[in-house]
Amino acid sequence: MPPLVAATIAPARRVAGRLTVPGDKSISHRYAILAALAEGRSSRSNYAPGADCRSTLACLGRLGVEILAGDAGAVNLLGRGLRRLRSPSEVLDARNSGTTMRLMAGVLAGHPFAATLAGDASLSRRPMRRVIAPLTEMGATIEAVDGHPPLSIRGARLKGIAYRPEVPSAQVKSAVLLAGLHADGPTSVAEPAATRDHTERALAEFGGQALVDGLTVTVTGDQRLQPQTLTVPGDFSSAAFWFVAAASLPGSTITVDDVGLNPTRTALLDVLRRFGARVEVQVTATHGGEPRGTVTVEAADARAVDIGPGEVPALIDELPAIAALAAGGADVVSRGAQELRVKESDRISTLVCGFRALGMDADERPDGFSIRGGRPRGGVADARGDHRMAMAFAIAALAADHPSTIEGADSVGISYPGFFETLGRLVTPRS
Repeated sequence: MPPLVAATIAPARRVAGRLTVPGDKSISHRYAILAALAEGRSSRSNYAPGADCRSTLACLGRLGVEILAGDAGAVNLLGRGLRRLRSPSEVLDARNSGTTMRLMAGVLAGHPFAATLAGDASLSRRPMRRVIAPLTEMGATIEAVDGHPPLSIRGARLKGIAYRPEVPSAQVKSAVLLAGLHADGPTSVAEPAATRDHTERALAEFGGQALVDGLTVTVTGDQRLQPQTLTVPGDFSSAAFWFVAAASLPGSTITVDDVGLNPTRTALLDVLRRFGARVEVQVTATHGGEPRGTVTVEAADARAVDIGPGEVPALIDELPAIAALAAGGADVVSRGAQELRVKESDRISTLVCGFRALGMDADERPDGFSIRGGRPRGGVADARGDHRMAMAFAIAALAADHPSTIEGADSVGISYPGFFETLGRLVTPRS
């Protein structure tokens, strides 16, 4: 099927249904990388199907990791062990995936060869000094273009450091911890605010150890990782768009099964409760260190939502979905979210332009946005190649008076290739 370059969204009366979402993107990246650093064959099921996670597999394959991908997200990897990846004969292409680039930079820093990590035009604009600085301090040599990709990395025998990043980032934390596995002595990361802890949980599942003391995580070098058979839970950040759709359209109810319920990822559920939605959560299992279960969201009264700076680190990927709550009739404000400007697009600018194009009253701030609650008129919104923008505009457009067009709809392939097909299945059109 050819890519859906633009999607037309008809006004909806409600959304309803029960579904599962693709495997978690963040967890899939980490499981694949740790499997490559383990000694022996690991198996993954429900591996995320999007382009970002395929980029990680492609990079690992060029580093000598044997990879066999099957149906329904089944992926087998034959790990080579710490410091045993092979020097690549070509550039490692992360395409649009910042997670691939930052985490792989941490791995490559501890290997005794030169490698180059590159990406597409969007990734080449994203800041990488935040990983270059600690990895250089540990002993790697990294060349970049004004702190941006491509990254030319010459690995070395690393030394452990105690690192304090200025900006909370799970990707930076993970890059340093992965480098720390290849370092002499302990490596610690003391975060300014809590971020998702998938790397720490996954490391324990592979027989390693990450010591957590408040906001500080410490690993020691030369840990021997063991291969594992693991199932990736559903991606909470993908499910977020269905939860918001259900919360903002009267008469709607959505249930998502087998979705990841890691406490560092589920702050959105409290936001939806503040908005006025009914939210039910049932944890059904814990596998691979990750809790998972069922979430049901039902529309109720719409109340204004104000996201403050202290909440942003736990909601950074869900803020585009939260913005779409404004289509349900209540104001949505986000502050302290300047990190949105250095994502796949400038998400503050893209959000505000897109919501205005749909006929909503939206204002851009240096560190966030303000969107006045109310039904969109409908229009043409440009996702600017950003998957989360495409999904946010589509969800907001469900409440519009007239049909809307989302340009750049094919960008959903980065994380959720079947998003628009699922949307069509859940929607009851407005008569």
